[in-house]
Amino acid sequence: MESHRLQSWLAPVQYSRLARRRAPFAFVLELAPMAKKPAPPSSPTLLESAARRTQLGSQATPPLADRMRPQSLEEVVGQKQLLREGKLLREVIAKDRVPSLILWGPPGSGKTTLANVMSQLTRAEFVRFSAVLGGLPELREILSAARERRAYQGKPTILFVDEIHRFNKGQQDAFLPHVENGTITLIGATTENPSFAVNAAVLSRCRVFRLEPLDEGDVELLLRRALQDHERGLGNLELEAEPDAISAIAHAARGDARRALGMLETAASMLEPSGKLDLAVVEAAAESRTLLYDKSGEEHYNVVSALIKSMRGSDPDAALYWLFRMLEAGDDPLFLLRRLMIFASEDVGNADPRALQVAVSADEAFRRMGMPEGIYPLSHACLYLASCPKSAAVKAAIGAVRAVIAEHGALPVPKKLRNAVTKLMKDEGYGEGYRYPPDFQGSVVPGESYLPDALVGARFYEPTNQGLEQAIAERLARLRGAAK
Repeated sequence: MESHRLQSWLAPVQYSRLARRRAPFAFVLELAPMAKKPAPPSSPTLLESAARRTQLGSQATPPLADRMRPQSLEEVVGQKQLLREGKLLREVIAKDRVPSLILWGPPGSGKTTLANVMSQLTRAEFVRFSAVLGGLPELREILSAARERRAYQGKPTILFVDEIHRFNKGQQDAFLPHVENGTITLIGATTENPSFAVNAAVLSRCRVFRLEPLDEGDVELLLRRALQDHERGLGNLELEAEPDAISAIAHAARGDARRALGMLETAASMLEPSGKLDLAVVEAAAESRTLLYDKSGEEHYNVVSALIKSMRGSDPDAALYWLFRMLEAGDDPLFLLRRLMIFASEDVGNADPRALQVAVSADEAFRRMGMPEGIYPLSHACLYLASCPKSAAVKAAIGAVRAVIAEHGALPVPKKLRNAVTKLMKDEGYGEGYRYPPDFQGSVVPGESYLPDALVGARFYEPTNQGLEQAIAERLARLRGAAK
C-alpha cells in the first residue's frame, strides 16, 4: 500500500532520489518504469487522415531536403573553407572531439546538416532543441537530464540549439553554468551575427564557424544527386532534367540548398514518372517568370538595361521595380551594386558628386549587413541615383580624349612639365619655364597650357548646367576665357 501511494504522486526521477535516501523503500524502484505516459492513440488524428489523402501523405515520406540530408562528412557539399582536409572543424567532427561552437550562416548553407553529421559520428548523447519552438522550462528539463546522464552514466551530452538567436541574451544565460562545468557541449546555429545575437559570455566559451552560401555549382550537384538517388531522392521517377532547368533552380536558390531541393520536389510532383523537367515546369513550380534567365543571359541583360535606363530617365519608381525584378530572380546583389557605382560616375558625374559616395557607401553597408537587410542600402542608392541631377559630361570627356589619343598617338610631354631629377635632365631643359600655380592669384597661372604642344586649346571636358556641375561650368568658363 505504501509503495502504491508513493508511485501515484512521485515522478520516476524524484522517486529514485527518495529511494536512494531511504533504504527501506529501495524495493519500489522496480515500480518506477510503470509510471509511463499513455501511449498515443492508434487511430490517426484528423490532420494525419487529411495528409494521408494526399500523394505525399500516402507515401509517409519527409520533404526531399530532409531525406537528402548528408549522413557523413563525405556527403557534405560546399563549405570547403571549413571542411577540407586539415581544417579544424572537419578534424574535431571526425575525431568526435567537438567543442562548444556556433555555426553562423544564411539559411540552407548547412548548419543543421553539420549538426546531423555530428549526431551520426559522436558517442555522446545528441539532443536537438529549437529556440523557436521550445522555451526555458523544456530547456531546464534537457539540462537536468544531461546532468543526471553525466553523473550516473558518465555519458556526455551535445546540445544542438537551432536558431539560438531567438533566445534573448538573458535567456541564453541558462547555458552558461552547464557549458562552463562540462555538463553539455553547446552547438548553436544562427543566421544572425553572433557578435550581436549571442550573449557575450556564451560567445566567449564557443568557437564561431562562419558558413557561406553555396555556390551554384554546389547546388546543381545536390540537385543532380537528388534526381539520381533511388533510396532517398527522386531516382525512382527517372525524370529527364534539362541542364537549363537545373541551372535555373540553382540560380533562384541563392545558395540555399533547402530552397533548391524544395523547388525541385515541387517541380517533380507536377510530372509523371519518366517526365521531362524543363524551364517551363520550373517556372510553373516557382510561380515566377523572373527565374527564366537563359544561359545566354539575354533576359538578364534586358532587365539590367531597363534598370539603367530608368535611373538615367530619373524615374525612381521604375528603377526600383527593375532592381527588385533582378533581386527576386536571384541576381547577385554585388553585381547590382557594381552597376550603381558605375552609373554614379557615368550618368550622374559632377552634377551630384555625392552620388558616387552614396553608391560606394551602399556597397560597403551591404557587405557588412548581408541579406536580407542589405536591400535597404541597395534600394537607398538606387532611389538616390534615379532622383538626382544627371550629367554625361564625364563619359563624353573620356570618349573625346580617347579619340584624340587614338588619332595622334603618344605625343611628347612638354619639357616645362617634365621633372628634372638629374643634372643632365636639367641641362636638357626639363622643367624650364614651369610656373608654380600657388604663387599666382587663385592658384591659377594666366594663359598657361598643360597639354602637348599639338593639342593646345583642345577641350575634352564640357561641363553641363545640371546640378552642382553648373558651378564647375561657370568657373571653367572664367578660367578658359582668361587663358585666351
